[in-house]
Amino acid sequence: MSKSTSEAETLYVEVHRRMIENGEWDRMLHLLSSKLSESGWTDDLLHRAKENSRTMDPLSLQTILQELLSHAQTSVPLSVKREITTLIKQFVKEQFEK
Repeated sequence: MSKSTSEAETLYVEVHRRMIENGEWDRMLHLLSSKLSESGWTDDLLHRAKENSRTMDPLSLQTILQELLSHAQTSVPLSVKREITTLIKQFVKEQFEK
């Protein structure tokens, strides 16, 4: 593992810890969940899971999850990604520029 990877992981752990400690993590998760639901992303993913399970023989939860993961990661609306990313950046700035 390179030094920069190690530093990035250390920074991630520290930011995550601070977010959990002050409740920001839960607030962002709730906001993310709400935004994804409002955009129809959650319903779309559920619909895809149901369709995949209806046509799969034999039924395999692991296979369904693998198929959905790729779609889920690439289909998050850009507006939601931007909003959450902005909030994370603001949090980091507030925490480390004191």
